[in-house]
Amino acid sequence: MRKMVFKMERPDLVKVGDTVEVSEGELPSNWYYTIEPAVAMSGNIPLFQRLKSTSGTVTDIETLTVGFNVTVEFNEEEPM
Repeated sequence: MRKMVFKMERPDLVKVGDTVEVSEGELPSNWYYTIEPAVAMSGNIPLFQRLKSTSGTVTDIETLTVGFNVTVEFNEEEPM
């Protein structure tokens, strides 16, 4: 399992337990991910740490002074 934190600006767009889909964007030396439909965005992720899954489950939402941090858990275990 892999956890990733996304920045969300408005409240109540997702809730703990929701299954979310993410899209992938590419920068010259990084990836970034967006919870669709444009709910929250990750920070920049190094090229060698690219996500293997585009679907995850919201495990935590932390209220910040400005916005929210949404933690999503992705199942990236290799099939046996």
